Amino acid sequence: MSEGEPVKVVILDREFHVACSDADRAGLVAAARHLDERMREMRSSARTAGVDRIAILAALNICHELLETQARVSSSEQALAEKLHALNLKLERAFAPSLQ
Repeated sequence: MSEGEPVKVVILDREFHVACSDADRAGLVAAARHLDERMREMRSSARTAGVDRIAILAALNICHELLETQARVSSSEQALAEKLHALNLKLERAFAPSLQ
């Protein structure tokens, strides 16, 4: 993986320089923007939460959403696999007489 120049991201008004490949640059910037937005939401809804607490709560919420999405995708993939298997069985039955 070739690393280009470090990417500057700003999260909750703090600047970070993160090394990443040129191919990952856009994804990193988008992830930093998403994290910044979530942390700002958390900060605006919390009265006296510190930055560490805001970061942990934002990360926890994002991870929870990721796990829910992965579970939905896995369930959809399993349903699709079952439908494809059923379709394959139908095709095998339909073509079995002509293959003999």
